[in-house]
Amino acid sequence: MRQVLVDAIIGFNWFVVVYFVLLNTSQLGLVSLAVLDVVRTFRWSASSGYDEVFASPLTPGISILVPAYNESAGIAHAVRAMLTVRYPLHEVVVVDDGSTDDTFEVLRKTFGLIESHAVVADRVPVMGAVQSLWVSGSGEPLTVVRKKNAGRRADALNVGLNVARHELVCMVDADSVLNPDALLRVAKPFVDDPQRVIATGGIVRAANGAQVQKGRVLKAHAPATWIERVQLVEYMRAFLLSRAGWSRIGGLLIISGAFGLFRRQMIYELGGLDASTLAEDADLVASLHLKMRREHRDYRIVFIPDPVCWTEVPNNAAVLGRQRQRWSHGLVQLLWKFRVMMGNPRYGVTGMLTMPYYLLFEALGPVIEALGVVTVVLAISLGMMNWSFVLILLLASIGYGAVISILAVAVDELAFHEYERLRDLLLLVAATLYENIGYRQRHAWWRLKGLVAALRGRPAGWGVMTRAGFSDVSS
Repeated sequence: MRQVLVDAIIGFNWFVVVYFVLLNTSQLGLVSLAVLDVVRTFRWSASSGYDEVFASPLTPGISILVPAYNESAGIAHAVRAMLTVRYPLHEVVVVDDGSTDDTFEVLRKTFGLIESHAVVADRVPVMGAVQSLWVSGSGEPLTVVRKKNAGRRADALNVGLNVARHELVCMVDADSVLNPDALLRVAKPFVDDPQRVIATGGIVRAANGAQVQKGRVLKAHAPATWIERVQLVEYMRAFLLSRAGWSRIGGLLIISGAFGLFRRQMIYELGGLDASTLAEDADLVASLHLKMRREHRDYRIVFIPDPVCWTEVPNNAAVLGRQRQRWSHGLVQLLWKFRVMMGNPRYGVTGMLTMPYYLLFEALGPVIEALGVVTVVLAISLGMMNWSFVLILLLASIGYGAVISILAVAVDELAFHEYERLRDLLLLVAATLYENIGYRQRHAWWRLKGLVAALRGRPAGWGVMTRAGFSDVSS
């Protein structure tokens, strides 16, 4: 019996080694694909035709939809940045989703809001009733909708869709700040390929530690805490490299809810966003893939590694843990809802590669990591641990992962040079080590809790996300 247990433990430990090698090798492959796009973007950015996009009468208008719930700390900076982006025709629609703080009062005083009696259309269904509609008293293209809280970000976005006037809709978090040319850059694929492009996404960077003035990020610095720094590294790896890699092979599944641009009519055809899921951003993209493939329509969903949206990330473990549990919960909901696409060649790269990847390496990842820790502890307690094997396991799971994170930091620095101080870069490199030793294990626990909650069918909720706001500097 003991020998059977020994063989089982050794066999599973080798499975864990192979699993992590495959995980990190797949990420390295995505990174390699993404680097080509990043280099191309960097090389041609000076002559990419953004002035022509700005001047062209054919450039489609954009409605920026901003769902807001208790966002008073940073809402004024965010909206100011959105109003002043360089784009020929755009509007900002803020949906105050029943905030209990002074989010609306901040907006009313900052932008001189006056109440409007315009009728809100009902193109897509909503849960929380609209209570009032407000517009800027100074003529700025700003509309603020006050509605009853429904506990779902997607419901607030659906209200925004009913108010939006322009052909394209850009979904942006209320704690985000856009770079001046962000809309021009993320909209360019729609101008270049208007018949096929139905959605684009851009880079989201962590703004913690950055200096902000009048809705503009002046300088980026590494934030004060390690838990914030490691999220900077995560965002670099996920947005700059991983999603750019998926986009290059036509398998992009996630456009961040913090910064995504879509054809409004396509969302109308879907009946709006699904308010029953926690992953409404990925749900929307998966729904578009499903619809376009079933209708045999030629289409493109594109990630652009250049436009930047700066967003505030959690600055403590409690808030971050709730966020990652929610993400894990939402991912399981997504994979179950779209299970018909899993491994199905009818759905192309998304069905054959992207969906299986997210199932094996994202949804089930924390289970494998937890079982791996258990079997290592059992092996040590039974006196059967081969320390050479431990070294192999550490190199496969931790060392390999750290190399990919460091590569992400290096590519970001060479291409975009957002962090000017050497100290900031050194802190980010150090954060890649903390990410793999300490943080990663906590992260796996949070993801595991989200997975269990989803499998047990617990009600999905957003929880409270406390915002610190941006650090403004004087003129």
